[in-house]
Amino acid sequence: MNAPTPPADERTMANALRALAMDAVQAANSGHPGMPMGMADVATVLFNRFVTLDPAAPGWANRDRFVLSAGHGSMLLYAIHHLLGYDDMGMDQIRAFRQLGSRTAGHPEYGHARGIEVTTGPLGQGIATAVGMALAERLANARFPDLIDHMTWVIAGDGCLMEGISHEAIDLAGHLSLGRLVVLWDDNRITIDGDTDLATSTDQMARFAASGWHVLRCDGHTPAEIADAIAAARADPRPSLIACRTVIGFGAPNKQGGHDVHGAPLGAEEIAAARANLGWPHPPFEIPQAVRAAWSRIAARGAGTRAAWENRLAAHPQATRLRDHMARDTGPLTGAMAAWKAQLLADRPKVATRKASEMALGVVNAALPFTIGGSADLTGSNLTRSRGQASVKPDDFSGSYVHYGVREHGMAAAMNGIALHGLFRPYGGTFLAFADYCRPAIRLAALMGVPTVFVMTHDSIGLGEDGPTHQPVETLAALRAIPNLTVLRPCDAIETAEAWEIALATTDRPVLLALSRQNLPLLRGDADENRAARGAYLLHGTADRQVTLIATGSEVEIAMEAAGLLDRDGIRAAVVSAPSFELFARQDAGYRAGVLGEAPRVGVEAAIRQGWDGLLRHTDGFVGMTGFGASAPAPALYDHFGITAQAVAEKAKSMI
Repeated sequence: MNAPTPPADERTMANALRALAMDAVQAANSGHPGMPMGMADVATVLFNRFVTLDPAAPGWANRDRFVLSAGHGSMLLYAIHHLLGYDDMGMDQIRAFRQLGSRTAGHPEYGHARGIEVTTGPLGQGIATAVGMALAERLANARFPDLIDHMTWVIAGDGCLMEGISHEAIDLAGHLSLGRLVVLWDDNRITIDGDTDLATSTDQMARFAASGWHVLRCDGHTPAEIADAIAAARADPRPSLIACRTVIGFGAPNKQGGHDVHGAPLGAEEIAAARANLGWPHPPFEIPQAVRAAWSRIAARGAGTRAAWENRLAAHPQATRLRDHMARDTGPLTGAMAAWKAQLLADRPKVATRKASEMALGVVNAALPFTIGGSADLTGSNLTRSRGQASVKPDDFSGSYVHYGVREHGMAAAMNGIALHGLFRPYGGTFLAFADYCRPAIRLAALMGVPTVFVMTHDSIGLGEDGPTHQPVETLAALRAIPNLTVLRPCDAIETAEAWEIALATTDRPVLLALSRQNLPLLRGDADENRAARGAYLLHGTADRQVTLIATGSEVEIAMEAAGLLDRDGIRAAVVSAPSFELFARQDAGYRAGVLGEAPRVGVEAAIRQGWDGLLRHTDGFVGMTGFGASAPAPALYDHFGITAQAVAEKAKSMI
């Protein structure tokens, strides 16, 4: 196996990273050279001596995960990948840094280039997502102890540690004793505005230690100190923070150490001075063969380790089971869910869709071994835990239910990390009103195309007495505005079961379920086809209609009652259940026209009208909310705000 390059050559390896960073930023005339230049020594020692990966097999299950939480320093990652020999990161990509169509985006983007484990840039998200990856590693190790045992490495900056999500993340990681997680903090004491003492006096070492972390310090420009700290961190059973004292823009003699080097090109004159200062005489974008060979040895070492692992896997009795986990095949759910829906049609339960979700999850978790559930301290309200689902504990990761605590943002990001890790399908719950606390992570899941499942209960004024702070009147509109997110608001137990089928069959985007607190009757009379997968469908009535009532979730019952009132007055009303605007928008024009019809339409939802443009014309009516809710029992609130069958019927009559 290839040994690491001798420490004497590591500074030259690091200088190659610095040169590529300053040259690429200069060519783009934008970017952040300061962090890559400051952390080049740390990154070189980390990869040269500790990281295990194979650029030829970037999806290898037992690779180390590396997360650049300080995503603005993206050129550090691109330079590393180029020198390691990733086949999609040639010098053409480095030269095209930040240009349209290049893989070298301003911040690292998952899926744009091989080996990028997660999209980073919104500070704090990377470290929180890495906690999910480290948790997934422990969950996998508990199931496959001979096959999954790797590290999760993070480079984070002062900004990452200032963001509130960092506290949620480090608290959870410390509580769970995620000892295979190491955060290397770029302790350069500089942010965009200037020195960090402008805005913070926090003792980060004490903060991490108080959360149960192992904490160390090192000089981030002394390879021996860096290596000793990383070795000590890797050996400790706790997650570790290494404060790497660095100089931002290290090597640029006139700009290093100041905030001006954070996010702007150095300029030709300073780059020339930096080359002389670093002893790097090579032209822009030119890397000597000896330096390339040193970085190639890292890749060769990883390839050897990966090959040995694959040989071990081939002979292992759990090989098939591990491959099934990696495939995350939902095929076994099909028959089980069909039987469950048949039972629902026979029993016709009147239950809240949060309860219907719990019932469906019993089927899901029994059929699929790779689901990981959880809640942000609302298990008894979200109903996200199915019978027999054991809790994940610091000393026992064999369970499949995570108590995320009151950490909605941290939970959402950690779930993204679990999904990105590649062996599990995570879902987790909170109240829909608190989706705003999760939103940055939901948005990143959508941007990455990661199939995280967000379970959001108490989805309207129907939650009642907890009042307007908990009643998400505008939240559905905000979530529907996120590209590549599928929002599902089912109307009964059948649609809820269908929603879970949709969520688990979806592999290219996150799915969010909006579920009711109040009981709802079973409205469906069939379950042969997953009708919710169409996004919207004709639940009642025919094409020969005088008005179309379109509703979602708990308001479908109201629309059905209104249709009955209209029928008694001789008015033919059709009712459309529209659990997902996004899925409906993907249907062909003929199907959409057939469902919506040409007659006047009335939308019904205990939320604001914004976002309904795909179903309602400007001349159509809407019965819903125009402001915040109030504290009262749910029936009183629906009456008070005029979201009733009588109000819907009157609105329909006024439009005919």
